This record gives sequence, structure tokens and C-alpha cells, in this order.
Amino acid sequence: MAQEPFAAVDVIRAKRDGDRLSDEQISWVVDAYTRGAVAEEQMSALAMAIFLRGMDTAEIARWTGAMIDSGERLSLAVSRPTVDKHSTGGVGDKITLPLAPLVAACGAAVPQLSGRGLGHTGGTLDKLEAIPGWRAALSTAEITRQLTDVGAVVCAATPSLAPADRKLYALRDVTATVESIPLIASSIMSKKIAEGSAGLVLDVKAGSGAFMKTRAQARELARTLVEIGTAHGVATTALLTDMSVPLGSAVGNAVEVAEAVEVLRGGGPADVVELTLALAREMLALAGIDTDPAAALADGRAYETWCRMIRAQDGDPDAPLPKPRHVHVVEAERTGTLTKLDAYAVGVAAWRLGAGRSRKEDPVQLAAGVRCLVKPGARVEAGQPLLELHTDTPDAVPTALESLRGGVVVAEPEHSDAPAPGGGIVFETVRG
Repeated sequence: MAQEPFAAVDVIRAKRDGDRLSDEQISWVVDAYTRGAVAEEQMSALAMAIFLRGMDTAEIARWTGAMIDSGERLSLAVSRPTVDKHSTGGVGDKITLPLAPLVAACGAAVPQLSGRGLGHTGGTLDKLEAIPGWRAALSTAEITRQLTDVGAVVCAATPSLAPADRKLYALRDVTATVESIPLIASSIMSKKIAEGSAGLVLDVKAGSGAFMKTRAQARELARTLVEIGTAHGVATTALLTDMSVPLGSAVGNAVEVAEAVEVLRGGGPADVVELTLALAREMLALAGIDTDPAAALADGRAYETWCRMIRAQDGDPDAPLPKPRHVHVVEAERTGTLTKLDAYAVGVAAWRLGAGRSRKEDPVQLAAGVRCLVKPGARVEAGQPLLELHTDTPDAVPTALESLRGGVVVAEPEHSDAPAPGGGIVFETVRG
């Protein structure tokens, strides 16, 4: 067996002590982890050291390059301009579901390689698997064919695409290292650059339900992502968006699919429609397509494309979605105004109900989740339903309710300082 050029413990120690890792150290440790020469516990320690000590721009660039080099790059031989979108993760963030078919209906090709639930945020693949028959795993040939025939595909990354990221993505979830800007940026951009899209729009979220809690953190991440994309020749734009309140009314798997279909049929919550159209306009601009995506929602083209996209992956868009075995209603304890509906609290509640996973190998409940019946700023009466908790395991309800403690607040009218309903969800744009 050939001698390894570095020892993992030396790389871990260097980053633990705040040193800059060399290009050679980074290239080796990512490759060695991918092939199993660096153990899970060693990469866990290195991920925590990176989380605590950070990385400079050059380190992040090399780490991203090493992740790309761990696998193959897709060559998307399609006639349409290719453009993709990625969200940094939020609560109730089902935007990919209506967005991909909407942008495809307007003439672009959208190769959306998505992931599964990470922490308190849901995973796009978990949501789509609530559709009977739908499959996430596609070959490169299937992806290319679907992009040609339909214009949109939402699927899992192929096994050959950034395999280092697949291992590290799951590891971060269970080692409290998700919220690291270098690890988030390299994870996102290694997959997106390797998948071969010419343009990329990023939805970088800020707020309690996001991994970036403050707008300053979100702005730093957005700039890092845009810099990486631009350096690799991918036209990249980032929208900074609010994630202090759950997006839309549905949080979970099947419930979010149902809400996405409402949007595709010309309805749905105003905030979901607003963000879907904002991202669609940026994607179409990068693709060089001058058209109004709102028209494709209104005239049914986006919904038709959705149905074709789901059927192409063996799903039945007309089949009933899974229903929960148990629904618990959370009622207002007093008359007043809903002053707080904390995204993180709702996300954790949905996770506890079974919509998410605590360990990377855990299954999820397709019917689990939360329906938010009232938005902050609304007047409510004592006894009025505020939330519905959906689960197949009623024993999970008490822990979900504990997660909501302090996150859902109704104030007496004279003490209410709730914001007025409305306001834009996009608060900044970062361009390359």
C-alpha cells in the first residue's frame, strides 16, 4: 500500500490551531476522505475545526475545486440555455417545486440537482417522494433526455458527481457543522459547477429559520458563493431573502407539495408566489430570455410542465398525496394579535413530528409536517386554530409542542406590537 503524503491528524491540528491549509493538504484530505483513507471521525474533527477557525478565500476556492475533482462533471448537451437555482435552506421552502417547471415553461433548461433534509430544514427530494411513484435517482442520460423533452428535472445528484460532497453533506448534519460558510459555500458550488449549468441564481436566506441568522452572515455567504461561481465561469446572482417566518403555510413533505401545486395552478400564498417569480425573473435574465414568468403561471403552462416533469420520473401528478394518521390543532389561548411565528420553532416542530431526520440514515414521514393557519400581524380570537400538527406518530406531539414554546405568541391587543402584514421577502441582490 502506498504511503499517504500527509497524516490526517496533522491537517486537523493545523486547522485547529488556526493555520492556513495548503493547496496540497486540501486536495489530499478531500481525496483521501472520498476513498476512505481518512476516517469519518477524523473528517468530523476537521469539519469542526473549519467551523471554528474558518477558511480564507484561497482555501475555500481550493476546497471547492477538490470537491469538484472528486468526481465527474456533467456535460449537458441541450439546445436550451441552462440555468439553475439553489437555496441555502429554510422552513417551508418549497420554491424549487414550482420554480423549475415555471422557468422551463418560459424556455430555459433547469437541471435542479437537489438534496434531502438537513437539520430543521426540509429536503426537496423528501418532499417530491411524497408523490406516488416519483423517483429521485436518474442517470446522466436520463437527465439530459428529460431536459431536452421537458426542460426541467429535479433529482438527486448522480453518484459520480462530487462524491466528496455527498459524504461530507451527510456528516455535517450530525456533527453540528452545518452553519459554516466555507463548508456551505464549497458544498453548494461544487455540485452546481460540476452539474454544468451556465447560470446560477442563489436564494441565500437570513433569519431564525435559516442557517445564517443575520443579514450580515447571509451577505457574507452570498458574496462568497458569487465569487466562487464567477471564478469558475458560471454567471451567478444571489438574492438575500427573509426566513424569520415560515415560507407559505405548509411545512413538511406532502403538505408542501400540495401548496406548490396551488402556486402552479395560479393560486397559493402570496409570499411563495412573490419569491418564485423573483427567482424566475433572475434565472431568465441570466439565460437571456426576455419574458414574464407570471404569464406562464396564469395561463397554465407552468402546471402543464410540472405534470410532464413528474410523469417523466415515474410519478403520478394526479394521485392523492399521503395523509397523516393524526392531526393535532394548536389553538390561540387568548384574543389578540399573532405577534410571533418563529420559523426555527416551526421547523423543529415539523422535524420532531417526523418530517425531518435526526440521523443521516433515518427515514422521514411523508405526511408529517405543520400547517400554519395564521400569519404574524393577524387578529385572532381565543380558541381559534393557529397551527395543525400532522404526524403518523401521536407520541411525537408533546415534543413538537415543546419546540413551539415561545415561538408562537399571541399578545393582548393593547400590548401588541406586531408588524403589519405584507412587505417584500427579497431584501438585497448580489451580482457577479
